[in-house]
Amino acid sequence: MKLTKFTHACVRLEKDGKVLVFDPGNFSETDQALAGADAVLITHEHADHIDVDAVAAALLAGTSLQLHAPAGVAAQLRDKAPGAGPRIHAVAPGEAFEAAGFSVRCFGGQHALIHPQIPVVANIGYLVDSNVYHPGDSFIVPDGVEVRTLLVPIHAPWNKVGEVVDFVIGVRAPKAFPIHDALLNDNGRGIVEGHVTRFGAKYGTEYRHLSSGDSVEV
Repeated sequence: MKLTKFTHACVRLEKDGKVLVFDPGNFSETDQALAGADAVLITHEHADHIDVDAVAAALLAGTSLQLHAPAGVAAQLRDKAPGAGPRIHAVAPGEAFEAAGFSVRCFGGQHALIHPQIPVVANIGYLVDSNVYHPGDSFIVPDGVEVRTLLVPIHAPWNKVGEVVDFVIGVRAPKAFPIHDALLNDNGRGIVEGHVTRFGAKYGTEYRHLSSGDSVEV
């Protein structure tokens, strides 16, 4: 399976001629990420994880693109792209489904706390093909499964470096790659990734930096 990182939280998976895209948000190259996509998984409603106009346009442009998202996001897109309603699916923690030939399981349920006065929204983490785990904006460790490839939110208004490291240690995936990094400059990225690389290695996780547009086989 080919994994391509785009800016921030957007990731594209390709397998057997099918394409699945995580979180094409407004910091990301949405048109490029969504080109030829068969399925889209949205973790939550924040704009850096879903560019609503771009995703609605993609849904209306074709007749096969499927989208899976928390109920609130699914409802918003049905209003925005009414003709695509049957292809927009609400998902919840604990559910499992097939999307464009990919096997998907859902974990978590809510966004990490930013501040007590900021409402917490629904957030779904997705495990694809018992391999790639995208947690969205959370540090939920999937229960009862082994993750082979972890996408790590390395910087956000809701996290700190120690929590990032503990998440990597908790999941203990053999491979890990960065997401949620658009707000970091090179200095900050070097500090965070240095800690994740060093501590991850102690617990069996090989962390590798990916820039936007980089692809790896997982």
